[in-house]
Amino acid sequence: MSDEREGSGERASVPTGLAPSRIAASLLAVALATPAVSAAERLTVFTGETMGTTFTVKVVDLPRAVDRAGVAQAIETRLADVDGAMSTYREDSELSRFNRSRSTDWVAVSAPTVSVIEAALAVSRLTAGAFDVTVGPLVNLWGFGATPPGRGLPTEAEVRTAMARVGYRYLHTRRAPPGVRKERAELYVDLSAIAKGFAVDEVARALEARGIGRYLVEVGGELRAGGLNHDDRPWAVAIEQPRAEIRSLQRLVRLEDEAIATSGDYRRFIEVGGRRYSHTIDPRSGHPVDHRLASVAVIHASALQADALATALMVLGEQDGFALARREGIAALFLLRELDRFVELATPGFPLPGDVTVGNEME
Repeated sequence: MSDEREGSGERASVPTGLAPSRIAASLLAVALATPAVSAAERLTVFTGETMGTTFTVKVVDLPRAVDRAGVAQAIETRLADVDGAMSTYREDSELSRFNRSRSTDWVAVSAPTVSVIEAALAVSRLTAGAFDVTVGPLVNLWGFGATPPGRGLPTEAEVRTAMARVGYRYLHTRRAPPGVRKERAELYVDLSAIAKGFAVDEVARALEARGIGRYLVEVGGELRAGGLNHDDRPWAVAIEQPRAEIRSLQRLVRLEDEAIATSGDYRRFIEVGGRRYSHTIDPRSGHPVDHRLASVAVIHASALQADALATALMVLGEQDGFALARREGIAALFLLRELDRFVELATPGFPLPGDVTVGNEME
């Protein structure tokens, strides 16, 4: 498991923030055929940078009684709070302090951090460790994490050493007072595969607390739609084709009061000796995933859940991942490589309109 999603501008360097950038990620809000003046009158857009990536928040019909500057401040405050608590790139974050600690006693953290770790542990248990919140040592070893990468591929001995530091069963939480504890001093927690989804949910809650019910929140590629868009229809969101060389759309889906996240192997990778190694690490083997599943998109009421489940299903692959998604009622779309095209495999809950392809348009 890795903490990344797909985006353009792939590079080996690691930006500051919660995790390497999922910039311009594979889920993009698509502009609908509506007169520009109508959109300009009804839409209020907030943009910025956070967690080593970007965010965009679109609000429809901002209430007159709601101060625009106040909304902007609330958005940035929520995002800063998540980054300050859960970043593995900031030395002063709660998570970084916990990871540096060699203590196996309880360490005080904020209630939101406990909540996110508990959610991550639940997905870890659901997938029997295919998603593992303690996978950070392996992600760092392969050069995709907060630790600067080494040269070349890791040796099997190095992989085994890193795997000895991985194990979600050695991590524990408590709610009152909020805290976390590790049984092994060397345990390293990485929330990057779930924290951006949590950040999206937090921004959505901040908007709803101000009486805003129609919005589209996007942070590093994870999205959550509230109500209807400026055309009074469910929000149109595009799933990108999992191709490294170009950016094009695979499918449109429409969301209303739902979130969507995607995970794939086609943007962030390394090439050594002519072979491509995905950033998505399987904690059970210690190696990047190696199967024909190119990407997974998950729709869920919670962006946090969609975020974590997309990574988990990507690690599990087309057979085990699809079986788990069907069994658990997860709305997921799997894109499988087949020669020069992609084959779609969707669970019953994933919306598949008849017109599946929208060409090469991008917003």
